[in-house]
Amino acid sequence: MKNTHYDRLGGEKSVRELVDRFYDLMDSDKDVTELRDIHAPDLTDARNKLFMFLSGWLGGPSLYIEEFGHPRLRQRHISFRIGETERDQWMFCINQAMSDMNIEKELKQTLYDAFYKTADFMRNQ
Repeated sequence: MKNTHYDRLGGEKSVRELVDRFYDLMDSDKDVTELRDIHAPDLTDARNKLFMFLSGWLGGPSLYIEEFGHPRLRQRHISFRIGETERDQWMFCINQAMSDMNIEKELKQTLYDAFYKTADFMRNQ
């Protein structure tokens, strides 16, 4: 049995569930309007790209790289204003999505720390 974060989370189905819950929260919670405002009205493309990215980032299939090449996260997000508010709202949504899924405590903390490091790296303001 593999021991990647992807596998520990539950594979493709669980990664999709995490992404869908994240975007559902972002689309409905009035406390994350700054984050929502930097996204397109239709979140379908964002959902698919985050799912593909997280799949590989968590140790599963490298779907994003196979289709789009290296993620170049900062370069791909540079046109969006990302400050502490947007970072914190992103973290709120991903943390709530993980909580809603009842992810095992140790894995949730490990993922939270990794998500925070990446989200903070994305700040350009």
